[in-house]
Amino acid sequence: MGCVAVSIALTQSGCGSSKSEAPPVKVEETPAKAAPAADNRPAIVAFGDSLTAGFGAEPGASYADFLQKDLDRAGLAWRVVNAGVSGDTTTDGANRLSEVLAVKPRVVILEFGGNDGLRGLPIETTRANLEQMIVTLRNSGAAVILAGMTLPPNYGPDYIRGFEHVYQDLAVKYKLVRIPFLLEGVATDRSLMQRDGIHPTGRGNEKVAATVMKYLRPALAGR
Repeated sequence: MGCVAVSIALTQSGCGSSKSEAPPVKVEETPAKAAPAADNRPAIVAFGDSLTAGFGAEPGASYADFLQKDLDRAGLAWRVVNAGVSGDTTTDGANRLSEVLAVKPRVVILEFGGNDGLRGLPIETTRANLEQMIVTLRNSGAAVILAGMTLPPNYGPDYIRGFEHVYQDLAVKYKLVRIPFLLEGVATDRSLMQRDGIHPTGRGNEKVAATVMKYLRPALAGR
């Protein structure tokens, strides 16, 4: 229909022209970060209490952390999962089995019993719980390496002897690789132990990892 007067209020450039638009602002998209690659290496689970968790040591200085470094240096493509919880007894460990099985471990380093012994719990309870864990883990297809423990002399020779025999007997019964004493060469060296005399320092955990590696490496050859 022709230009009308009100169109002048919008534009003076002639009939049929449109209001000029601001040029579009170019928005540069930030590239999406790539998701971390899944770690498909077979799992070794360090399953235990505070000695496994690395209680009191600086972050990244548990024996499991040092074990991973030892495996990497040796060119062995395994990943170490730390399933240590400070304060756990063998009963607590048995109750956490489903968490460990969810990782689908090929090898489990089983370290429990120290808290049972320090609390003076019945040896048969410790034995039964450890046996339950061993049987369940083996039935899942995992190889079990049993870390032996001992107790301070003030617990008395009879109790200590019975406690140590739990690990020896179970290792024989189930034909397990057994580390005679996890803290071998560490527990008696004050420079490698924390003030409580129970837990290793970071340097102590490094030596514990070397001990574990000595028993673990032959076991990995067959996995």
